[in-house]
Amino acid sequence: MSSTELQEEELEVLRSIYDGDPCFKALNDTVFQYKYGEDGSYKSFIVEVSWSPAYPEELPTINMDAFYNNHIIQTVKDAVKTGVLQQAEELLGMSMTFSLFEWVKDNLDTLLAEQPEAPVVQPKATVTASEEKSPPVSTPKEKKETLSKSQKRRMFDRFGATMDKPRGWNWVDIIKHLSQTGSQKQDE
Repeated sequence: MSSTELQEEELEVLRSIYDGDPCFKALNDTVFQYKYGEDGSYKSFIVEVSWSPAYPEELPTINMDAFYNNHIIQTVKDAVKTGVLQQAEELLGMSMTFSLFEWVKDNLDTLLAEQPEAPVVQPKATVTASEEKSPPVSTPKEKKETLSKSQKRRMFDRFGATMDKPRGWNWVDIIKHLSQTGSQKQDE
């Protein structure tokens, strides 16, 4: 069988196995993600497996740099990646995506042993002398609407101190408007 036929067959198998599994996501026909752990947990992460055109004769690309994985420390990411790649080398030449996802699921506790329960606070960088002397970057300030004293007084008299305008404050008073225009007499 050629590589494309093996990929099509594995794609069909993956879709049938993970049908309805919310943790599995096929980004396209050659890129797959699986999420481990509970949402909101500091021990949850996503493993992404990408197939090359020569897959399964060639190792897939393992990606742990998804935005979702920002809370995972680098040593844990490296441990997961190297462990998955070692498993992939043993399975070279065969359909392996399901086996790789299952290997991570089986070894989840050992892979996450170094991951802390709470978020890791990064220490702030120290300011160097050259950065200290640089002028601060000024941001343009928004211009506020300036009102004269009499305009402010009229606004206060009309709306009170809250400045919340009631519904319809700028509507035209129809009766007043019609009385000013007068009625037009029609010649009969």
